[in-house]
Amino acid sequence: MAVMDGLRSSEAESSGAARARSEVQQWTRAYQRAAVALDASAMLAGAGAAFAVRFPGIPDEEDAPYLAFTAMLPVFWLVALALCRAYRPRYTGVGYEEFHRVLRAGFLLVASVAMLSYAFKIEIARGYVAIALPLGVFLCLVARFRLRKRLHKRRWKGECMRRVVAVGHRAALSDLIRLLRQKRYHGMDVVAVCLPPDDTGGPVRKVPVAGDFGQVAEVVDRVGADSVAVLACPEMDGVALRRLAWQIERDDVELAVAPALMDVAGPRISIRPVSGLPLLHVEHPELDGVRKALKSLLDKVGAGLGLLVLSPLLLAVAVAVKATDRGPVLFRQVRVGRGGRPFTVLKFRTMVVDAEHRKAGLLDENEHDGVLFKMRSDPRVTPVGRLLRRYSLDELPQLINVLRGEMSLVGPRPPLPDEVARYGGDVYRRLVVRPGLTGLWQVSGRSDLSWEESVRLDLRYVDNWSLAMDLQIMWKTWSAVFRGSGAY
Repeated sequence: MAVMDGLRSSEAESSGAARARSEVQQWTRAYQRAAVALDASAMLAGAGAAFAVRFPGIPDEEDAPYLAFTAMLPVFWLVALALCRAYRPRYTGVGYEEFHRVLRAGFLLVASVAMLSYAFKIEIARGYVAIALPLGVFLCLVARFRLRKRLHKRRWKGECMRRVVAVGHRAALSDLIRLLRQKRYHGMDVVAVCLPPDDTGGPVRKVPVAGDFGQVAEVVDRVGADSVAVLACPEMDGVALRRLAWQIERDDVELAVAPALMDVAGPRISIRPVSGLPLLHVEHPELDGVRKALKSLLDKVGAGLGLLVLSPLLLAVAVAVKATDRGPVLFRQVRVGRGGRPFTVLKFRTMVVDAEHRKAGLLDENEHDGVLFKMRSDPRVTPVGRLLRRYSLDELPQLINVLRGEMSLVGPRPPLPDEVARYGGDVYRRLVVRPGLTGLWQVSGRSDLSWEESVRLDLRYVDNWSLAMDLQIMWKTWSAVFRGSGAY
């Protein structure tokens, strides 16, 4: 009887694992089908608009080749996307990589049309091509963005998640699970962990311990996982990782390995084989040169346009602040900028006039860890100030600081001198670049972040900054501001 119960239990586990893996495959295929349909529709809409603009009126026989090309362009577009691997499951819902591959496919399609028309001496109306291809790619990016946002909403509800087996030491696994639960839009749900053989402790953040480092493949089969995340640990060396990859490749299970070097990403990392040994090369961050000059130009132009466009709003906010208690409209405070140089930051005043004098009596009520002082219900904040803080309107005068060259549109949070005086050794690296009007801290939680997390985000920005990253942060800032989360 015991043997029969054991067999039934094993069959039930196997059936549950197969069902879980099948569910992941189903929603992944559904997402890919939706992406294909949207991509084709976007390019067809772009080509149709170009045809209507370039050949207005009722089509005649001379327009027939362009009608055929308009009908075939979505097919060519899907082929270009497939060649650029825009439908790979691993890029599902991953914004930057997904959009990057769509743009690559756009360049590929434009280049292919140009070369084919030149090689076969095909006369194609330039106005048609100039409208159809850029508009089609743009509409495709918009459609992909909306599709990704819809996927993120489902993931916040616990749907469309990848089942992950995490491998590593307890402390690192605990951090990984915490981060993935905070940012569920990544779509990774750790369903089991594998620890070193000598670790006999209980679950890690309520995730069951299903085996040790030598049982990873068995655990993957048992829980129906479709991904394995291996965190940096000496036991999982190159040989062990290669054997693990061999064991899980038959089920097409994705293997992700976190290097020991944290918070260094993308363009700075490359793998180059040396005598058969793959070496991870890490480039130094480009903090000077042409890219810095372009960033400065973008800052000045963006700040100037911002002040011009937002001038009616700035005037309305100034009147509202002045009407509160007849105090000064602007709040001036000394902050520390690039290289440790002090400057005066400008903000709309959100507190009572004697706020700094009252601060000493509120230090015991500080709700923030580390060196920052934050209170959700700070009695010094005025009613108007609370509204301004919620939507970050009090920060708008800092556009003047950007125009002066004291700040940047994107960068680390500008610290106070007494905060800098309590910095540890590594934290000083925040001062290598100009502080920003917005930054990773702004789009990742604002005042809800712990001190350690805000420092980690600032250091990550310094080490990985690029113009593309700045544009991405500025785009995400609008969403963070409108939500008003983490602002008080």
